[in-house]
Amino acid sequence: MGPVQRTLSNTFNDFFESSKSSAILLIICTVVSLLLANSSIGADYLSLWQVYAGGLSIEHWINDGLMAVFFLLIGLELERELYNGELSSLRKALLPIVAAVGGLCSPALIHFALNRGTPTQAGIGIPMATDIAFALGVLALLGPRVPASLKVFLTGVAVMDDLGAIIIIALFYTAQLSLAYLMGAIAVFGSLVVLNRVGRVRSLAPYLLGGTVMWFLMLKSGVHATVAGVLLAFAIPFSARQDDEASPSHRLEHWLHKPVAFIVLPMFALANTGIVIDLDWAQDVTSANSLGIIAGLVLGKPLGIALFSLIAVSTGIGRLPLEVSWRHVVGAGLLGGIGFTMSMFITNLAFVGKPDLINASKMAIVAASVVAGLIGYVWLNRLGDPAEASRG
Repeated sequence: MGPVQRTLSNTFNDFFESSKSSAILLIICTVVSLLLANSSIGADYLSLWQVYAGGLSIEHWINDGLMAVFFLLIGLELERELYNGELSSLRKALLPIVAAVGGLCSPALIHFALNRGTPTQAGIGIPMATDIAFALGVLALLGPRVPASLKVFLTGVAVMDDLGAIIIIALFYTAQLSLAYLMGAIAVFGSLVVLNRVGRVRSLAPYLLGGTVMWFLMLKSGVHATVAGVLLAFAIPFSARQDDEASPSHRLEHWLHKPVAFIVLPMFALANTGIVIDLDWAQDVTSANSLGIIAGLVLGKPLGIALFSLIAVSTGIGRLPLEVSWRHVVGAGLLGGIGFTMSMFITNLAFVGKPDLINASKMAIVAASVVAGLIGYVWLNRLGDPAEASRG
């Protein structure tokens, strides 16, 4: 009897394809940004992102404004996973949740061990993040050599990882807190929930308008404005029916895929990967902070995901998905070490006003993400044969 093939929903397939394309475009934008930053026009290129418009720099508009749209999409994807995806039942959700916890804790402990009591201790959150677009992009390159259920498992882990990153951002990377603005943002969120649950309003317009107001209030509160995107996602009406195209949440998620993949994330990459590689690059990469980032992503991620998954399965808390072997879980953990977008995002929050430290951290993120991606690809390409999965 052959292995049971898992059928992916249309929504997931659309998401997976956009992630594949987005990963390729992100690589191109990163290379272009690196080349420009280290060319004769490097100073002009970097200063371009610091031009002010409407009270914020272009970089600030991208990182706080456009990235709020990215976090809105993450929230919509998380909601879908909770209702009818890999996280829709406690039995299915426990393994990705436990694996994600391991993938968050292990890198953080490695970075903390190397940076405890130093100014760079604030970078503890940097290696905790996974870039879902890049991770799924690498899986896409492997094609049929990895089972569909591994793609779903990695998505579940990455989505929970993103949720963890969002919580970390809200709790630990918040500037001076303005309680009045924060309460205003919460009041808007509450009003949108009432509009959904009580008013049964299914038009997207009032939610998007309210979300914009909530974003402004969150920005002024000191809590990072992108958190408003996640809150808005859970206020928008959602249908638990699989791929219900009439659902406002489903329609918005479907509409956002391409703008996020081909506008938001490439703009973020261009604005945040202008890394200057100077003569001291070796010293920067071997600093305690950089080593914590590299070791956390390359070693901590696969160790945490694999170990916590083993504990979950051994204790009966969860079970491996059909067709997925332990070698696949290790491969997923390796790909989890691709931090990139989320890691760079947290870097900007961890080291505000410290451009040299930000530059060195981003250099470490790029190096670690490349290494993790290559090792993960080689591992799954050589060892991740679906024919072996049923015997794993």
